[in-house]
Amino acid sequence: MDLDLRKVRYFTAVAELLHFGRAAERLHIAQPVLSRQIRALEKDLGAELLVRDSHGVRLTDAGQQLLDDGRQLLASADGARRRVLRAAHGSRRLLVGFRAGVVVAPALRAFAEAHPDAQGNARRVEWDDQERLVLDGTVDIAYVRRPVREEGIRLRPLYREPRVAMLREDHRLAGKKELSLADLDGERWLRYSDPRPGDLPIRTIEEKFECIAAGSAVTLVPRSIAEQYSRPDISYVPVTDAEPDEVLLAWAEGRCSPLLVAFAEIAAEVHGGAGGGQGEAG
Repeated sequence: MDLDLRKVRYFTAVAELLHFGRAAERLHIAQPVLSRQIRALEKDLGAELLVRDSHGVRLTDAGQQLLDDGRQLLASADGARRRVLRAAHGSRRLLVGFRAGVVVAPALRAFAEAHPDAQGNARRVEWDDQERLVLDGTVDIAYVRRPVREEGIRLRPLYREPRVAMLREDHRLAGKKELSLADLDGERWLRYSDPRPGDLPIRTIEEKFECIAAGSAVTLVPRSIAEQYSRPDISYVPVTDAEPDEVLLAWAEGRCSPLLVAFAEIAAEVHGGAGGGQGEAG
C-alpha cells in the first residue's frame, strides 16, 4: 500500500507536539478526525506509532523512525509541488540560499551575465534550517556550512576557511595576535547547536553577538564573519589549530535543472573550483 502523505503530515504534527488537541488546532481539523487518521496510518503500516497513557503521548520506536523519515518525505513533496508550479508558469528563477559570512554576489553576477533571461536572488539560511529549505524547495540551491544532514541532499565542496574566536572586547584574551585551542581551556562556550535542556537555541549571528557581548562565554566563527561583521564590543582572534570551516553547495537529490547546473558550475569557478565532492550537479 502506498504511503498516504496526508496521514504522514497529520502524524508528524502529533509527533512534534505530543498532544492531539494542539496538533488538531495546527492542522485545522477536529481531534476525533485526527485520531482516526492516526489509527488508519498505524493499520496501513502494521505498526504502533504512538502510545497514549496517563502521562500523555509518546512515540514508539516505529513512531520515532516515521517522524525522522516523514519530515524528509514531506519536505521533498513540498519541494516538488513548488518546482512544478514554477515550471507551469514558465519561471526562470533561481533562489540561492547562503549562510552568514558567505559572499554570494560574485556568483550571482556571473550567473546573470551568462543567463540574462533568468533571475537569480539570494536568501539567508541558518544552521537549523539549511537542509529543510533545500529539501522543501524554498531555495533551489544553497551555500551551507558543516555539519550538514545529508539525507536527500547532494553536496559539492567549495572552500574552507579558518575560524576565529569571538570574544567580548574586555575578555582577557581579546587583542591577542593569535590563540590556540589550549588557550581557551576552561572558558565557558556558547552553546547554540546543542543546547542543554531549558536553553534557548541560538540561531543567528546577531544572537551570538548579543550573547557574547552581554556575558562571559566564547565561541568560534568562520573568518568571514570577522571580516564582514564589526562591533566595538566584540573582539576576534585567530585560533591557529581550530578545525577549518567548510562551505559547500547543497541541492536536493534528483534535481538537475539547467539553471541549477549552471549556477553550481559558476559558483565552483568563482570560489576556486573545489568541484567533485559527493557528486556534481547534473
